Amino acid sequence: MTADKTSEIRVYAPSIVTRDAIEFSKEITAARLGLGRAGASLPTRAVLEFTLDHARARDAVHMPLDFAVLSEDCAGLGLEIVKVDSAASDRQIYLRRPDLGRVLSQSSRAMLEAHKPETAPDVVIVVGDGLSSKAVQTGAVELLRHLVARLREMGFSLGPLVLASQARVALADDIGELLQARMSIMLIGERPGLSSADSLGAYLTLAPRRQCTDADRNCISNIRPGGLSYETAAFKLGWLTENAFWLGASGVALKDESDAAIALGSASTKALSQPE
Repeated sequence: MTADKTSEIRVYAPSIVTRDAIEFSKEITAARLGLGRAGASLPTRAVLEFTLDHARARDAVHMPLDFAVLSEDCAGLGLEIVKVDSAASDRQIYLRRPDLGRVLSQSSRAMLEAHKPETAPDVVIVVGDGLSSKAVQTGAVELLRHLVARLREMGFSLGPLVLASQARVALADDIGELLQARMSIMLIGERPGLSSADSLGAYLTLAPRRQCTDADRNCISNIRPGGLSYETAAFKLGWLTENAFWLGASGVALKDESDAAIALGSASTKALSQPE
C-alpha cells in the first residue's frame, strides 16, 4: 500500500524563466515585448535572437548590392538603365560622410549629362542601395514592376532608370535636376531595425534640385513582405505623383489621402479634397 502511494507522487520543477505578465503574439507584432526574464537578466533565447537580428542588421548595411544582378532583373521594365555613383568612393566614407552620398561623383555627373533625354520626362526613378542592400536586392524589382506599370497607365513619361551606388535620399535631387525631370522618385534601402532588415523606402520630390530639403518630399516607408505591400506602395506613389502635379507641391504641402481612396475602392487617384 505504501509503495503504491509513493509511485503516485509527482515532482514539479519550477522554471527558472519568469514569463512576462502580458503576452504578445508574434502574429501581432515583431517588436520585442513581453520577453520575460531569467533572474535579473533576459532569457537565453531572447538574448540569442537579439544577437542574430543585430548581425542581420549589420549585414544589411555592409553587404554590397549586386548591381549586375539588379540591372539584369530590371531589363524587362522597358527602361534605359544607367548606373551612377555618389561622391562617396567606398562604404566606409559613405557611412562617415552622409553629405557625399547626396551628390554625384564627377564622372557620374558627366556620364548622366550625356544621357539627358531630348524631352524632359515627367518622372525619373532612382534606385539606391542606401542602408540596406538586402531590401533593394530582394524587393526593388517587384516594386518597380508595379510602379512603372501604374505610372505608364496614368500617362506619365519616364526617364531612364538610374541605379545609384553609395546613395542617400537626396541624391535623387541631383539626378532629377540633371535630367530636368518634373519629379524624382527614389527607392532606397532603409536603415535596418532589429525586427526588419529588408525594408524599402520611397521618396517623392516635385521639381527636384540640389537645394531641396526633406520638407520638399513625401516618404513611404516599411515596404516589404511583412509591412506595406509592393502593390499598395505603387498605388500610393501614383496617387502622390498625380496630386503633386495638380497641387504644384510635394512634401509638407501634400497630404497623403491615398488610404481613403483605397478604402473606397476608387480606381481614380484624384485627391478627395480637390475642388469641382
